[in-house]
Amino acid sequence: MRAGPINRISEKGLRVWRIYGIFQTLIALLLGIGVSVINYFTGSFMWLYIVAGAVVLLIAYLLIYLFPRVKWMRWRYEVREQEIELQHGLFVVKRTLVPMVRVQHVDTEQGPILRKYDLASITISTAATNHTIPALVTAEADELRGRISVLARVAEDDV
Repeated sequence: MRAGPINRISEKGLRVWRIYGIFQTLIALLLGIGVSVINYFTGSFMWLYIVAGAVVLLIAYLLIYLFPRVKWMRWRYEVREQEIELQHGLFVVKRTLVPMVRVQHVDTEQGPILRKYDLASITISTAATNHTIPALVTAEADELRGRISVLARVAEDDV
């Protein structure tokens, strides 16, 4: 088996994913509060408050600390002359090869949180699928988008 891709996404991406985890945890907290309020008016089971609190704490740990860390450690990419290789996954690591001759267009995307941290994501589109490289420094994302575009055109010319 060939060696995996060597380039990592920006470490600032870890912070962005943690912010997303905070938002998701707030949703879980609201659900926990809702369960607690319903319990207060209907049954007053003390153990339900403890379970709701423990679940929210577990979700907070997983979504804010553990999952973003593992996701960041596993995300790799490499752009070669003939292909783009991506590697990612939390529990199951997925490796994808995208041949340059299949690349139709390349987009960069930047939402408000990514913009605050000077990050952007690249989406590589083929006829059948889209592949995203998340959380690259904006200058690196722009350079990579241009490089993939040039390599895809050269690959088309060779066919």
